[in-house]
Amino acid sequence: MQHILEELDRRREEARAGGGEKRVAAQHAKGKLTARERIDLLLDEDSFEEFDMFVEHRGVEFGMAEQKFSGDVVVTGWGTINGKVVYVFSKDFTVFGGSLSGAHAAKIVKVQRQAMKVGAPIIGLFDAGGARIQEGVDSLAGYADIFLENVMASGVVPQISVIMGPCAGGDVYSPAITDFIFMVKDTSYMYVTGPDVVKTVTNETVTHADLGGWKVHAGKSGVADGAFDNDLEALTQIRRLVDFLPSSNRTPAPTRETYDEIDRGEASLDTLVPANPNKPYDMKELILKVVDEADFFEISPDFAKNIITGFARMDGESVGIIANQPQVLAGVLDIDSSRKAARFVRFCDAFSIPIITLVDVPGFMPGTKQEYGGLIKHGAKLLFAYAEATVPKITLITRKAYGGAYDVMSSKHLRGDFNYAWPTAEIAVMGAKGAVEIIFRAEAKDPEALAAREAEYKTRFANPFVAASRGYIDDVIMPHGTRRRIIRALKSLKGKELANPWKKHDNIPL
Repeated sequence: MQHILEELDRRREEARAGGGEKRVAAQHAKGKLTARERIDLLLDEDSFEEFDMFVEHRGVEFGMAEQKFSGDVVVTGWGTINGKVVYVFSKDFTVFGGSLSGAHAAKIVKVQRQAMKVGAPIIGLFDAGGARIQEGVDSLAGYADIFLENVMASGVVPQISVIMGPCAGGDVYSPAITDFIFMVKDTSYMYVTGPDVVKTVTNETVTHADLGGWKVHAGKSGVADGAFDNDLEALTQIRRLVDFLPSSNRTPAPTRETYDEIDRGEASLDTLVPANPNKPYDMKELILKVVDEADFFEISPDFAKNIITGFARMDGESVGIIANQPQVLAGVLDIDSSRKAARFVRFCDAFSIPIITLVDVPGFMPGTKQEYGGLIKHGAKLLFAYAEATVPKITLITRKAYGGAYDVMSSKHLRGDFNYAWPTAEIAVMGAKGAVEIIFRAEAKDPEALAAREAEYKTRFANPFVAASRGYIDDVIMPHGTRRRIIRALKSLKGKELANPWKKHDNIPL
């Protein structure tokens, strides 16, 4: 019996060694942790239970029958994050460059299906060079098997992808289907085709970083929802994110005890909005001053900065926050901000996370670049997402809410539950100057007459009371009492029930 136990220990040690000391050292030299080290940091101590440690690939072509490693390039299993069950797979770059084989894919599919059965988040740690060419179509079939499970899990359990090294070819589409993608600065990159292929096909010379590095995807394309300095920070922040999320669409988001008082006032908010309507201010200041303990996990902070999205807690319960940012492009809605916010709204709705919308929006971005890029369809995504959402929706207009953007930003007309405004709010078709120049075009040559008309328009419309008189605004509230009013509104909506008409699925304007 003893020799059997010793053989088991030997096989386990062999599997844990990955590609061997030299390859592990090379991984560390690049500033990267190994697949198992990453899992150890991500999960609670001693909570990891591994699946399929002894699985080997089944390839025989090109001498592969003589090159086998236990576990075949990916470490899979389950564990806990702050006591919450999660399923995880971590690709091992030290073996075959992390390339995907049929056996590798089957291991990932197993944890995906198990996570769906029990209702637990799935976290994928990517560090791989793409398909294993030696296996040909088997590796392609493996990718498709994973993609299908990603699609089936969408809206059922949260799916999080962390890109911690190369992620190329077929590997990129699994993260693209998941709910959140994060990257590690300077050590990770994503692209469908690499620099060599790009050079051959388009004659462009481009580096890995310029083609698919974190600055590209977290700041320009919006493919990634954030980037962190190193593996340790990335895994620590993923632990923090998971704390805001429910385990599945069948369970509520976790609550956390808070010592932040419900009726805490913030006198500084009474002067947050400048007297000059054209002067910007930081909407993040409002967010941090009303949420529990100023704890806000921002999603996509470097992309479409004119809108803010992220998770926070109000009286210990998770909420999703969408807010126009007056400091960037005056908070205008454009293609990128509409896409960013729409996806976030749909995630919150899928997992029953209440949505708080903070509005200071002058309208949609004008110009040929936006129109040629399909602003109409992209703006409609955000409108569609808000209209479709059945979770509690609380909206606060702090200053401008002009034109169609007023409608889109979770207005009463899109089934907003509680719609508040500060006394500084201006709800109108457009700003006073533009409105007067259109209405009183005949007086355009008389500056004094136009100025008088503008003052008259401001007095009549540049306030929240016209909308309040129609019932489109439920109340005009004092800024310093914002936290208390939002929390009370959330509590009153605990029992909200709302269902959309039966349909196989909707047809959002993609």
